[in-house]
Amino acid sequence: MEEQEREITDPEPSASGSAVVLVVNPSRVRPPLGAVLATVLYCAELLNAAVLCSRYGRTDDEHWLGFTIAFMLLPAILIQFTLIFIHRDLGLDRPLVLLLHLLLLGPVIRCLDALVVYFRAGGKEEPYVTITRKIYLKRHEQTPAECLVSRSERILATHRNAFKRTSVIQAFLGSTPQLTLQLYATIQEKYILPVRLTLMIIAQISVIYGALVCSVLAVEIRYDDYKVRFGPPAYLCMILWRGLEISTRLTALVLMSTALSHWVFAVGGANLLFFFFLPWAELWAKKGSLPRDVEKNFSRLGTVVVLCLFTLLYACVNVFCWSAVQLDLGHAELLDRRQRWGRLAAYYAARFAENLLLISLWYFFKSDFYEYVCAPLLAVQLMVCYGLAVLFMLVFYQFLHPCRSLFRRNVHQCLPCVGRRAPAVPHSYSTAATMPLIPDGEGRETDILDIAQYP
Repeated sequence: MEEQEREITDPEPSASGSAVVLVVNPSRVRPPLGAVLATVLYCAELLNAAVLCSRYGRTDDEHWLGFTIAFMLLPAILIQFTLIFIHRDLGLDRPLVLLLHLLLLGPVIRCLDALVVYFRAGGKEEPYVTITRKIYLKRHEQTPAECLVSRSERILATHRNAFKRTSVIQAFLGSTPQLTLQLYATIQEKYILPVRLTLMIIAQISVIYGALVCSVLAVEIRYDDYKVRFGPPAYLCMILWRGLEISTRLTALVLMSTALSHWVFAVGGANLLFFFFLPWAELWAKKGSLPRDVEKNFSRLGTVVVLCLFTLLYACVNVFCWSAVQLDLGHAELLDRRQRWGRLAAYYAARFAENLLLISLWYFFKSDFYEYVCAPLLAVQLMVCYGLAVLFMLVFYQFLHPCRSLFRRNVHQCLPCVGRRAPAVPHSYSTAATMPLIPDGEGRETDILDIAQYP
């Protein structure tokens, strides 16, 4: 298999002078906190939406009821299909798991399965099942490493990757439209319903978490050969960046919808169609062909359906915030690994202008409900918040990005092969210790290096 060319650099020699570092103690694994958080948010939003639907049913609010049910069920169903697809359950004899997926409880059983694997991982010594190669960055030094991966680590990595995808689906196909709808209903009805307020708070947390996962996934995908670790300042900066960006965007859409109700569908639809057809237009312009190895058992029609759903998710993310990745439907990985700064600048410039236009339309056509609101001050505050979001984004890329030292380097990198080449596996593994390899003919005694040396 040919290795894909990537924008990464040749590793610099490590302090130890070793070419490859092996992880010799793969027994310690990280707890699946992301799976737990994603499951809690999923269940909380689903239950609160169900309670709110019962309230709408008692008060005969048919419009609010219909939209709330749609934004509650659509992401839940897609999440079940995503989990089944990633874990390949259709070819296995697991009737209980499939039944729970039919009851929309798939994330619950998956989370419990991940917790069981985690608590059993330290009970006995596990032989490693594969090797993953990574480069550890420390103070601009690059140390190549080969990490032994145990069976428990591999299973937990599959769970983590699955829940990262479901968090994005829940955030941008469910929580974001749900939050927009309930905020619009609150303004139109001129009072705050406690259960609706609770649902809005949960949806806001889910949206920010989903956007945070998008940012982390973009970095991990682009720098797949590197062991990427984010510090607390980086997470805080990304939360402020994403929170301000999405909140400003949602507020602009809701304010415009209260003044020009029907035009908001045109704005949202135009955005969605543009970002949906953009990857397909680029594929047509490059005269490329669809990848054939998305899933071995899929027909060409099945491949097109999966790619359409993937493109729909990509479009929904870009309607509300920067996705941080670009689709490449002609590539086997479906993603473009290059950092396109020009496209990022064009996106934020166009989004700033669009938000300004939406707020201006609201200002000139606002209803009497806003007679006690200082409209000019509110408009200025929203644009300042969006400017602050862009500022936090620039701070993250300039000072807090875990691979910022590699931005200006564009050299093809290939790690030296030691022994047989290991199959590709998910890279978010927890490791415990490293040991430098020793060339043949030299002494065998070496020091075991703690992996914490390479943050």
